[in-house]
Amino acid sequence: MNDQVISLRSLQEYIKGTDYAPDQKLHYFYKLVEEIGELSEVIRKNRRIKDTGHIKGTIEEELYDVLYYIAALANVYDIDLEECFRLKEEINKAKWNK
Repeated sequence: MNDQVISLRSLQEYIKGTDYAPDQKLHYFYKLVEEIGELSEVIRKNRRIKDTGHIKGTIEEELYDVLYYIAALANVYDIDLEECFRLKEEINKAKWNK
């Protein structure tokens, strides 16, 4: 992936092309939980790229990792995140009158 704007679908396709093991569903889930814990830690420390000058150990890095494992999980369950987003937004609009 380069500096172009990407969609959830293209992100899923990219990750599926580099990391796809349908028999490892629990592995992807455990990695997601691990990354959420790491995100919690850097949020608590408020570590940001703009302050450190690099991505390592920042909120930005951990958000990427969480997004990565969400997409990887969606892939192994054959779930289209764009379709999920659209369907859930319909429910939210009706529920919250948005």
